[in-house]
Amino acid sequence: MTATTAIQSPLRATSRGTAEADVWAALRAEAEAALIEEPLYAGIVQATVLDQRGLPQALAYRLAHRLGDGDLARLSMRDLCLAAFEADPDAGAHAVRDLVAIRERDPTCRRYLDPFLFYKGFAALEAYRVAHWLWHQGRATLALHVQSRISEVFGCDIHPAARIGSGVFIDHATGVVIGETTIIADDVSILQSVTLGGNGKESGDRHPKIARGVLLSVGAKVLGNIRVGEGAKVAAAAVVLHDVPPHTTVAGVPARVVSRLAPEEQPALTMDQSFGFGDGI
Repeated sequence: MTATTAIQSPLRATSRGTAEADVWAALRAEAEAALIEEPLYAGIVQATVLDQRGLPQALAYRLAHRLGDGDLARLSMRDLCLAAFEADPDAGAHAVRDLVAIRERDPTCRRYLDPFLFYKGFAALEAYRVAHWLWHQGRATLALHVQSRISEVFGCDIHPAARIGSGVFIDHATGVVIGETTIIADDVSILQSVTLGGNGKESGDRHPKIARGVLLSVGAKVLGNIRVGEGAKVAAAAVVLHDVPPHTTVAGVPARVVSRLAPEEQPALTMDQSFGFGDGI
């Protein structure tokens, strides 16, 4: 359930060093505070977090509550999600890194409980991981059902065969499309209305490869089997049809390099969408 990338040094200590037990303890403490803050929502918080044994069980419960429907009831969806998380020894670490990524990069996020309960991007990403597991178990029908429900409920369409690393932040999620042969490395940030799609009707390996630390800004379109290099920034509304060099900013239709970034810059973490050159008014 991970992108196949080489072992790399930590991008930021808290991203890789935060333990699952610590996040689960913080999530429970935040849930207990929320019981007092909003009694009307207390039952949901109690059932979703405080009544669960750990992070995988709580996540399976929450996804099932949001994705279960007439075709696949909540109880069946919960069992499916839990089976996927328990089968992958890294599932808890992925969820933790995804949650920490939101806390680090989203200035509106002040506690783990908010993305866990409400953020579409986090829910879509963790549900994709269930669909990805199903796909590789040869259970394509169920994998595609989960993909369909993610699209219907969260407005985010991720093919279950795509490979996505951890520490990935999908902000808002609305309108995000990630194609079948896409590979997204760790520590990438993706904003709303981003498309990682094919270019024409070719078959086989036909979707983008997004390297570590890339920022894909609002409405960016990356089309075809092309590579966006490590630490690059794709500006808002850019249409990318060719490889993007590492540590550069590309903008425009079609996209071209408009600035160079220092190797130590981390656009996926800073979330700075400026071009760096010729930004206009």
